[in-house]
Amino acid sequence: MSVAEVIDVVLLSLRVGLVSTLLILVPGVAVGYLLARGHFRGKTVLRVLVTLPMVLPPVAVGLLLLVLFSQRFAVGSFLGNVFGGTVLFTWWAAVIASAVMSFPLLVLGAESGFRGVPRRLEQVAATLGAAPGRVFLEVSLPLARRGILHGAAFAFVRGLGEYGATALVAGDAPGRTRTLALAIFERIESFQDRDALVLSAIAIALALVTVGAAELFFGGRER
Repeated sequence: MSVAEVIDVVLLSLRVGLVSTLLILVPGVAVGYLLARGHFRGKTVLRVLVTLPMVLPPVAVGLLLLVLFSQRFAVGSFLGNVFGGTVLFTWWAAVIASAVMSFPLLVLGAESGFRGVPRRLEQVAATLGAAPGRVFLEVSLPLARRGILHGAAFAFVRGLGEYGATALVAGDAPGRTRTLALAIFERIESFQDRDALVLSAIAIALALVTVGAAELFFGGRER
């Protein structure tokens, strides 16, 4: 495997991981806040639905996405209009698959962050006349940032390593949809173990750097 091929695979994986994390950032924070602060019927159902990708086989999630993205469903038709054709077997399909699989990690990180915000501070801000939206933006969100960023870092790493769902909806096209996980599996299937080990080492290094940075900067209590 040439250096250029390795660079292409790594850059595509980073792009997929970054875009998928940005895609779920706002909804992930919103759902995390809802789970941490909300009191409503169906909260347990919402939590179960959010965490499902963590317990389902990735290929099962990929199959559901494959069906959902087909032109027979409204979601598939909508995405087809947005992208000017089917989103299946494009790098955007890899982004969506990674976003779905990593969404629970971001939500759980955000929920943990918001649970750590003292309610008294929010109540004081409201007593002083701040509207709910302002309380959220100026009190709750800044104080929960460590949990949110910690969850985002883990979601990014999860997106980098996604394989099962991505393989079904994005395929394995060199230079277009072949991420690190797909490239590693392809090399193993081709009995090119040395290349697979090199790619695995790169994946491990990226994960260690990201998780290590998350633990260093966002994992502990604020001083």
